[in-house]
Amino acid sequence: MTEVRVPTLGESVTEATVATWFKKVGDPVRVDEMLCELETDKVTVEVPSPISGILKEINSVEGSTVGIDTLLAEIKEGNHSGLEIKEMESIKNVHEEQLSENFLKGGENNGHAPSAIKLMTENNLSPKEIKGTGRDGRIMKEDVKNILETATLEKDKIISKEKASHISISGLEERVRMTRLRKTIAERLKTSQNTAATLTTYNEVDMTEIITLRNKYRESFEVKHGVKLGFMSFFTKACCHALFEIPEVNSEIEDDYIIYKKYVNMGIATGTSAGLVVPVVKNAQSLSFADLEKAISHKGKKAREGNLTMDDMTGGSFTISNGGVYGSLMSSPILNPPQSGILGMHKIEDRPIVINGKIEIRPMMYLALSYDHRIVDGKGAVTFLVRVKEAIEDPRRLLIDL
Repeated sequence: MTEVRVPTLGESVTEATVATWFKKVGDPVRVDEMLCELETDKVTVEVPSPISGILKEINSVEGSTVGIDTLLAEIKEGNHSGLEIKEMESIKNVHEEQLSENFLKGGENNGHAPSAIKLMTENNLSPKEIKGTGRDGRIMKEDVKNILETATLEKDKIISKEKASHISISGLEERVRMTRLRKTIAERLKTSQNTAATLTTYNEVDMTEIITLRNKYRESFEVKHGVKLGFMSFFTKACCHALFEIPEVNSEIEDDYIIYKKYVNMGIATGTSAGLVVPVVKNAQSLSFADLEKAISHKGKKAREGNLTMDDMTGGSFTISNGGVYGSLMSSPILNPPQSGILGMHKIEDRPIVINGKIEIRPMMYLALSYDHRIVDGKGAVTFLVRVKEAIEDPRRLLIDL
């Protein structure tokens, strides 16, 4: 018998929630075939089978909280011969009988499909609430799924355990259990406010030169590099230059020490349907505009599809958040601990400004730098933001390292 245990989950992550089992007890599995999915406070981790055989036991059910090295399941080695298949069927029958007994407490099950009984058990549903479409009114799995997908359940009917469970309170309210990711976001943001001495400084940047440059080279850039030329690569480059001039913004506190980073691992805050995540582009200071655009596009796609790995999410030294994509004109971003700085980009809006004594209409963007005042003084923070502004308003500065 081979044990399947919770793998190492990554930096500072000690527990996870069993989100989904892809296999049932008695199912055959192949080596490296995905058995289940674990949801941590940062990413989703898939657990593969270490061997080929039969899933004999599930020790950690969906919705349970597990720590590193917790026993998830046991697999009996086998090549699915006739003997193994018989054993598989026997295991499945025993498992389904146990589900039926637990569900009906020894009562008559009227021949409902075992898969339907399992689904009803997991969601606290009674057979009386479901009209079966099987022979003689027997409840099938699809009948239960349809109820879960389309019906408004009464109070105290729990649809799922850890994932976004819905409990209908009334026709005007709905109570939703927070996902592990959402709970972690809330905890980390509150921790950031409680521990760091956060202060925000603001400036505005004239986007004329960047927009002109982008419009001029956008098509040829995409043809050559296979990726669109966006604004984020310019801001990433500008921040990298500024971070090396003002290193305290690229540092963190550890006990009684300040750790200054001689590299820039740039976190790019990304909104997804599950919540805000911050994938990290490693060693951004060494990447070209094309490589930055490719890395940012790739990480963003993985984030939206829910495919980020632990390595994608850890090690960041500074973060950029672009609330402008949602229409935000100005905001104060919250630090992503233990980082000491985060740049907030905002909506580009035509505004009248004075240039050489004349009023002109220019595409302007407000910038916000939130920083940890324990490490970064006001002079350093303001200088950092001015350097970013100078680089964006005159991109040639990036080419000659000014």
